[in-house]
Amino acid sequence: YPDVATSLNNLAELYSSQRKYAEAESFYRQALEMRKQLLGQEHPDVAASLNNLAVLYLSQRRYEEAEPLLRQALEIKKRLLGEEHPNVATSLNNLAALYWNQGRYGEAEPLYRQALEMWKRLLGEEHPNVATSLNNLAALYKNQGRYEEAEPLYRESLEMRKRLLGEEHPDVATSLNNLAALYKNQGRYEEAEPLYRQVLEMWKRILGQEHPNVAVTLNSLAFLYESQGRYAEAESLYRQALEMWKRRGQEHPNVATSLQNLALLYQKRGRYAEAESFYRQALKMWKRLEQEHPNVATILDNLAGLYLSQGRYKETELLHFQALEMRKRLLGEEHPDVATSLNNLAELYWSQGRYAEAELLHLQALEMGQQLFGQEHPSVANSLNNLAGLYLSQGRYAEAETLFRQALEMRKRFFGQEHPSVADSLSGLGLVYLNQGRYEEAELLFRQALEMRKQFFGQEHPDVAGSLSNLAGLYWSQERYEEAELHFRQALEMRKQFFG
Repeated sequence: YPDVATSLNNLAELYSSQRKYAEAESFYRQALEMRKQLLGQEHPDVAASLNNLAVLYLSQRRYEEAEPLLRQALEIKKRLLGEEHPNVATSLNNLAALYWNQGRYGEAEPLYRQALEMWKRLLGEEHPNVATSLNNLAALYKNQGRYEEAEPLYRESLEMRKRLLGEEHPDVATSLNNLAALYKNQGRYEEAEPLYRQVLEMWKRILGQEHPNVAVTLNSLAFLYESQGRYAEAESLYRQALEMWKRRGQEHPNVATSLQNLALLYQKRGRYAEAESFYRQALKMWKRLEQEHPNVATILDNLAGLYLSQGRYKETELLHFQALEMRKRLLGEEHPDVATSLNNLAELYWSQGRYAEAELLHLQALEMGQQLFGQEHPSVANSLNNLAGLYLSQGRYAEAETLFRQALEMRKRFFGQEHPSVADSLSGLGLVYLNQGRYEEAELLFRQALEMRKQFFGQEHPDVAGSLSNLAGLYWSQERYEEAELHFRQALEMRKQFFG
């Protein structure tokens, strides 16, 4: 009876929302088979069941299983409902989301655009679904580093939601949050902070003090503070979020996420014992929830980074390999996270002086980034910068200079003339000039990087200390000993303040 299938579907949705994926899958499959028997292969409810099962697989990163189901659901809807129907637009959107998660951005974009145009034709220019489609397209552009294209779409979505839904609506809060995240990525910290604070207060008013969205926003604001070197403020907010998640259950996945955030913060501050403890707690928790999950791979990678900081090279290599292989199994051979793993392993080999192996992996990561994102993307700029740093350490100054310049220009195009990553490339290029004895050029770049970092992070920050140290090294090379000592001492005091 169709109502039995509906009840099975409802139970599946309940289990899915609780991350009880095995139970959810069983009920979704029962509902699907029952609908096929009762209604035939070609029926909207069969398409809905296929879609539900696919979305479940999507949430588990079972992309290869999700794709044929999404395509099948889309084709059934087109045959039954016609090319122009809200359910067809929804299916296009779901398929686009799958491609996005796989890093197949070129395939995701046209589907998001088709869905957007269809919503406009079916529902008019002003409709919540149009605002959602604008938001989805903006998010895709943000992920590709196409920030100038993303911002107007986010703003259009925000204003439409305000007009249609009122100033105090969850979708308005979501739009404000997305805009804040975009500003954070661009290094526009002063613009991001008030938006995050506005979102936080909105969630508290709309949903209550103990709602998960409040904890999520606390985490976002904490991460913003961490990026600015405001570590004490960041720790306080991370801890608030952690306690909120614990009140919802000690084994909640977001408890593991909060532990991981705190671990990363402690690692940055040189509090390695605390960082390792929190990483291990998070890792155990994720493994209890799901042995094979991208978050498990991320924690393995982060823990490996901690071991690298401590010179524990064998343990570092083992964990990086585990993370790399897990990401390949879960996400496929060509995925941004796989490129990240290759870069991380390259950093280890670089630290060990295994330059040939490091170079090979950096080149693989660069090529993968170019295939996934195109020639122009922040991740491609990062890979160029990493490879330039490797060449610098090998004394391959001409090659290093070329790549640092490429990374610098690309970062300026994405982030503008003033951004922390621009300062990083200026510093790298300055080090090339220092090693070549091009002191005047080096000093100019080091000073630019220093002023830029002060502008973004304030007078006291680890990156500011790094710039002071670079200048000190330059002055030492020029036998300007008093200036060198002054800058070395300033860097030392600043690092003591941050790291103890």
